[in-house]
Amino acid sequence: MFLTRRPTPAEIAAFLRASTDLRLSYEPVGLAKDRPHGFDVDEQTVVIGAGAAAFERAKAALADWRHFELGWVELFPKAAPVVPGTIVAVLVHHLGFWSLNGCRIVYEVGESGGVEFGFAYGTLTNHGESGEEIFSVSIHPETGDVTYMIRAVAKPQAVLARLGYPLVRSLQARFRVDSARAMARAVGGVRA
Repeated sequence: MFLTRRPTPAEIAAFLRASTDLRLSYEPVGLAKDRPHGFDVDEQTVVIGAGAAAFERAKAALADWRHFELGWVELFPKAAPVVPGTIVAVLVHHLGFWSLNGCRIVYEVGESGGVEFGFAYGTLTNHGESGEEIFSVSIHPETGDVTYMIRAVAKPQAVLARLGYPLVRSLQARFRVDSARAMARAVGGVRA
């Protein structure tokens, strides 16, 4: 949904309620694990800290959606649980207008007590894009490096997203960089 003004809290709540029964705008679930034809595939992995304590902070930051604390991107509801089935709305402010995009968490990444933690969300039919995105943090068993990874598989869905495709790609790249910086700040580690 594209808007000329910031939506009110009531409008965002209504958008979330309307998103509850929407289907994903792509198939199959797990798309971000592959290189599907017709989708752009982008991945970024950056070191955001070192050691077991940093890994615990990274897991907590990811579960608290700190990777969306960017100023120009917001996530609703603010304390959404990172479990499959959770519906979220991503609010983006770009070029003087706003877009509100629905997503559903579709699977978890890693195992309890393991060296990787994360989740993937998929776009709903009310999202400007169609695809899936994985967000994860991991700790390297030998070096202790803590990394943050984003892997996105997407293609434009809305007419405005198709018409503004170069801008969409630029915003996606900006999101990856800004999100990595937000995670590095949250963990208190090295600058991403």
